Amino acid sequence: MIPVSVKGIAYDASGNPVVLLIDQKEERVLPIWIGPLEAHAIAVALEKANLPRPLTHDLLKNVCDRLGAQVSQVVISDLLDNTFYAEVHLVLPKEELVLDARPSDAIALALRAVTPVFLSDKLTSHMLNIKDLFDEEAQAELQNILNTSEEEEKKLLH
Repeated sequence: MIPVSVKGIAYDASGNPVVLLIDQKEERVLPIWIGPLEAHAIAVALEKANLPRPLTHDLLKNVCDRLGAQVSQVVISDLLDNTFYAEVHLVLPKEELVLDARPSDAIALALRAVTPVFLSDKLTSHMLNIKDLFDEEAQAELQNILNTSEEEEKKLLH
């Protein structure tokens, strides 16, 4: 497994949200297409926005906390029929559990729990080399997307 971080949310040419998972050297990226509600949940967590009411993933983290369960890690584990799969690893006082999850939900929870995200070894071949993807102008545009200003991210939250 390799550790990855959530670099941000980008949008494809059709306006569909894509969560960008990037390796530690920031040389390779794994794009995962997600829904708009999931993109919102991830953007809220990345922004560390303090909302007046908990979102679904905040509720899940609160339930884990109250039950004494710690989210120890999230693993983006597989790709089957163009669908990514993820696992949420929970540590409870007397046992450890591995729960099947959609990557977007697992990532939203990991961000709230400040928990590491990993990519299974078999998925590393699906990562894209950023430098090979684009010409210099497109690389600059991608970098601009990855470095979305705080003001622009706040717009995503509304």
